Amino acid sequence: MWIAVVLISLALVAIILKRMSGTSGPNPFAIDTREPPKPIVFDRKLKNKILKQGFLASKVPQDLDAIVVGSGIGGLAIAVLLAKVGKKVLVLEQHDRAGGCCHTFTEQGFEFDVGIHYIGELLDHKPLRCVVDQLTNGQLQWEPLDNPFDKVVLGPPENRRIYPIYSGKNRYIDELKKCFPGEEKAIDEYVRLSKKVANGVWFMVLLKLLPTPLAKFLVHTGLANRLSPFFRYASRSLTDVVNELTQNKDLRAVMCYIFGTYGKMPKEASFSMHSLLLCHYLNGAWYPKGGASEIAYHMIPIIEKAGGAVLVRAPVNRILLNDAKEAIGVSVLKGQEEVHVHAPMVISDAGIFNTYEHLLPKDVQTMPAIQKQLSMVQHGDAGLSVFIGVDGTKEELGLKADNYFIFPENNLDELLEAYMKGSGEESSKKVPLIFVASPSAKDPTWPERKPGKSTVTVVSFANYAWFEEWKDDKVKNRSIDYKELKQAFINNILEAVTEIFPKIKDRIEFVDAGTPITNQHYIGAPKGEIYGADHGIPRFNVELNATIRPQTPIKNLFLTGQDVMLCGFAGALTGALTCGSVILNRNLHLDAVGLAKRVNNGNNKKKE
Repeated sequence: MWIAVVLISLALVAIILKRMSGTSGPNPFAIDTREPPKPIVFDRKLKNKILKQGFLASKVPQDLDAIVVGSGIGGLAIAVLLAKVGKKVLVLEQHDRAGGCCHTFTEQGFEFDVGIHYIGELLDHKPLRCVVDQLTNGQLQWEPLDNPFDKVVLGPPENRRIYPIYSGKNRYIDELKKCFPGEEKAIDEYVRLSKKVANGVWFMVLLKLLPTPLAKFLVHTGLANRLSPFFRYASRSLTDVVNELTQNKDLRAVMCYIFGTYGKMPKEASFSMHSLLLCHYLNGAWYPKGGASEIAYHMIPIIEKAGGAVLVRAPVNRILLNDAKEAIGVSVLKGQEEVHVHAPMVISDAGIFNTYEHLLPKDVQTMPAIQKQLSMVQHGDAGLSVFIGVDGTKEELGLKADNYFIFPENNLDELLEAYMKGSGEESSKKVPLIFVASPSAKDPTWPERKPGKSTVTVVSFANYAWFEEWKDDKVKNRSIDYKELKQAFINNILEAVTEIFPKIKDRIEFVDAGTPITNQHYIGAPKGEIYGADHGIPRFNVELNATIRPQTPIKNLFLTGQDVMLCGFAGALTGALTCGSVILNRNLHLDAVGLAKRVNNGNNKKKE
């Protein structure tokens, strides 16, 4: 019986995939739109003319095809995809500059990025690179990080172990084996299993694109788990998997170290999510030349060319619905007044919680279908960032184009659990994960843009509750108690950072921190989270992934970005591709793969 069910299901999937890869809607990847890269613009005033266009009712284009709420990569990407097929799209951003977590800010002459630290899968022939190239018409340029690109630091200064992480499918394995002789079998199995599981992620996309009845059939018959190694391993924690592979505690920690890039401690993390991150960086890591703001800067003109606009200081306070409970536009707060903007389609990049709990009327929020989706997700852990401006060049300061993950010891779960359960004052003294990188060292244009200066960025996690009492204070004038707690975190983090980078210690000219309530204010994160909805094991439940999709229970309202698919730049971009696939009624994932193959074949012919 099961064999018959499997055969029937595979036949149905094949039929649906064939239909979805057809030409029922326009294809934004029909042609290669790359142009020769123009010189990078360093003039901040010129860039701000693109990135900081303030909202006025008079600037709203007429006869819009769609409104996008939020200008993170998920919002900008869906807007560009629609613009490439002739749609007029308005993107509205509540902050004073476009980009979401791709934006940068400047303090005392130092420029800092807030969310782009390094991105994988950007080799010329890879589909992700093809997508990014098309969304920026080939103008966004990338610089590879050093190799090793990551370094894992375990233990206190008197017993410190530093393990380098190399890119290269063979070199990653070979260098790890050099660090852990006798653990060759465990390392091989870890990589083999990670690749197997990660390669099954396509089924997550499939569940969100199939008609709901078929997706539910695959879920409730158990076929989704049977057919996809990604979902088979989704319920297994990272800790459980690595503990089965080796007894070496340092190797366990090194296998787990990158969990900070999706925000869950190993015992709460899905091995499936972790496998994606391992494979994401196997071929290398890159940073945008000119800094993270280059991403939005090169996407916005494509939206404008199609008649659309990207406007900032445009806080959307509600989604407008007609009597039939269909989305027909949004309301933007301009001072104390509301400006209504209408369009036949609204796409939210504001996240599932903001969209359902803040932008919809109360009576609509209570709809069973919406409550079901909300019951399936929870807020992710909040982020804490420290921004350090230093006098000196990267050569003088010993800064390189790489990242450090600093842990006090190798018992990661115990350290993280104690930290998150402690009080703010207690936990500020024992931060268990410190990610340290130098954006200025990664960017080859930096010496020309900011000669003689360098930046260091730190990212960690924090409990939103530690800072929640000050969320309603004025951003630049919060209470003394808040400032003291923030400074306690800064001081203890700086101590750990300067032990790794001693040359910066006496040359620091600027330092400040962004707490969970900073994230709440600037990027609209409801609980200060940086990865959207929580990425723990429940997030990868097969029913959740068939239920939360770009279509919402409200007609003409769609979701894009991290909460549709996965966190991070690549995850949010995949969410936009999935959203675009639904709206344009064609599989844009396959379209992007097809164009990547055509471009690669063309490049190979030129070489020949």
